[in-house]
Amino acid sequence: MKNTHLTETRFSNLELSDSILHGLTDAAFNLCTPIQDKALPLLLRSKDIAGQAQTGTGKTATFLLATFQHLLNDESEQIKNPRAIILAPTRELAIQIHKDALQLGKHLTLKFALIYGGTDYQKQLDTIKSNIDIIIGTPGRIIDFYRQNAFTLDHVQVTVMDEADRMFDLGFIKDIRYLLRRMPAPELRLNMLFSATLSYKVTELAYEHMNNPVLIRIETEEVTSKAIQQSAYCPANEQKIPLLIGLLNHYQPQRSIIFVNTKRCAEQLDDTLNANGYKTAALSGDVPQDKRQSLLADFQENKITLLIATDVAARGLHIADVSHVINYDLPQDVEDYVHRIGRTARFGASGEAISFICEHYAYSMPDIEDFIGQKIPVKAITADLLAEVVPPPRRPPKPKAEYQGKRPNPNSSRKPTVRPSTPENPQ
Repeated sequence: MKNTHLTETRFSNLELSDSILHGLTDAAFNLCTPIQDKALPLLLRSKDIAGQAQTGTGKTATFLLATFQHLLNDESEQIKNPRAIILAPTRELAIQIHKDALQLGKHLTLKFALIYGGTDYQKQLDTIKSNIDIIIGTPGRIIDFYRQNAFTLDHVQVTVMDEADRMFDLGFIKDIRYLLRRMPAPELRLNMLFSATLSYKVTELAYEHMNNPVLIRIETEEVTSKAIQQSAYCPANEQKIPLLIGLLNHYQPQRSIIFVNTKRCAEQLDDTLNANGYKTAALSGDVPQDKRQSLLADFQENKITLLIATDVAARGLHIADVSHVINYDLPQDVEDYVHRIGRTARFGASGEAISFICEHYAYSMPDIEDFIGQKIPVKAITADLLAEVVPPPRRPPKPKAEYQGKRPNPNSSRKPTVRPSTPENPQ
């Protein structure tokens, strides 16, 4: 890892307790990143912060350290829990925050509860009913448990909203406001909001539910990191798979993420790349939580070298040494492009982001370039980049559900009912 992303400010020079500094030393954290350098001195004096910084620049450590110190400073005789709530838009991000909290807080006596949907309902309910200091989780299940009177929000001293713009994107803003309005008044809490982008709606949320927050923007002139080398190709639809395999053969990335827009495309690529000798896994919104965690663990341990993912994986994945991100499908939301390519070049490393400007999604590129404020260079597709593709075996057809009830009359003029599809829900 390079140190060019660090400042000269040492954690040991900040007003942090020895037990916190001990955890930082164990994690080999000595110098602050820019967001930590600007935010922590204010937070440690109980000043609210709304912070913007690129992904992978240390936002999580910033709010965890501030939360720990604020709770350690509480000298009241009767401490009532929970005292802090950390809200994340996705379960992956909540899991990562919890992991970082355990690492940085290993020398503290604080107790954490990890709360998210999709699994371990009773186990999480039993945990949150115990004497927990800090709740880390997604809004939906936290509200579920709150409505069951499993815990109270009356004694919350610290509130953190991470990836706030994603909260809006996923429709969680009503849930966020529901929780914030049941906590003590903003001036009685330390409030932190962090996001890769601080849009108008996010800053409006900050001023509504925080105590005169200081806005901190890091590298606002550049939406994407200089450490990411961006490029693009313009393949015809039938060239996309040969080009993808050709690029993989050329770069031989140790660990890479390929982003697609649909679950069906993820499954097709998974089959094709496995047939062509690559160890891959497909991650989409309806993958069960236990399988999701198993796939991510295999990816981190290099048992799988390529992760094929829809945008459910674009946020909150803190995986080291991802050298390449490939946008097999261009995202239809410009901010998703920033979050996708932010999976590489994390914590001072360098990385490469390659995008396919194909016939289906080419219209997205002008908006992306306008948003990031730069032109993405387009490279020529040479013959040596178009690989021979081994076709995958055909997937067995899904079993048809057994029909129950009266068979439809084939002569009837009544049209069949078409159920609307629902978007993937990473909650």
